[in-house]
Amino acid sequence: MSDPHASNPPKLNVPAAMPAGVWVLGFVSMLMDISSEMIHSLLPLFLVGTLGVSVLAVGIIEGLAESTALISKVFSGTLSDYLGKRKGLAVLGYAMGALTKPVFAMASGVGMVVAARFIDRVGKGIRGAPRDALLADITHPSIRGAAFGLRQSLDTVGALAGPLLATGLMLAWANDFRAVFWVAVIPGVLAVLLLVGIREPEHDRPRGAVNPIRREALARLGLRYWWVVGVGAVFTLARFSEAFLVLRASQLGVQVAWVPLVMVAMNLVYAASAYPFGKLSDTVSHGKLLAAGLVVLIAS
Repeated sequence: MSDPHASNPPKLNVPAAMPAGVWVLGFVSMLMDISSEMIHSLLPLFLVGTLGVSVLAVGIIEGLAESTALISKVFSGTLSDYLGKRKGLAVLGYAMGALTKPVFAMASGVGMVVAARFIDRVGKGIRGAPRDALLADITHPSIRGAAFGLRQSLDTVGALAGPLLATGLMLAWANDFRAVFWVAVIPGVLAVLLLVGIREPEHDRPRGAVNPIRREALARLGLRYWWVVGVGAVFTLARFSEAFLVLRASQLGVQVAWVPLVMVAMNLVYAASAYPFGKLSDTVSHGKLLAAGLVVLIAS
């Protein structure tokens, strides 16, 4: 006698396929990081050696730039929720970053560098949250951790390739900072053009929703959310600009053209670990994985 359930086999838990949009966002991040890291891996030496800026001034410039990017993220993420749109803000942020690249090449004084660095970091702050929200919108929840890990890996591949390219060009062009900065314009523009072509999914939430930065909305975030934010804030106090790693390498006698390899070594480890641990977060406790990462940070 035949099995009455034979025609209805059990459904297999097949993971969702990685959307093409995730790859596009990953390559956008990669191209922009190639552009940015070609400049950032050399900018401290350019400021100190070519423009005669003090190391203290480099620290102030970097601190203002990074804090601007972090503050901008709060408002850009909120604005993307309010508008119900992600892509437009992301394109704006990437475009601001791309447009600042020629300014570094043309800079004749510290004022132009500060202005370009400030606008570049504002652009980074504007694009970060909407881009990540767009990534979440186009990705199935079952592979969301893998998607974020993939984007971060491609982002870090760019952070790896940028300093490598900068090293090769500095060796080929006899330490011509400005020529390298002009080449950095190309991947930045390509990143914006690639992002323009991505299709944003329709959102269920109505456009023009109320401002989410309100006391009632913040209260809904809960104690666990603020606990994670608090832990992140404490560990951020241990952060210092990568510009000091570049300057320290130069102080220890590393030739100018080879200094960007310091960034290559750091980003190589980052690129190799981002996707595997992002994928692992889909199957293990997020809290335990985060705690393990903080332990590694303390040890380093």
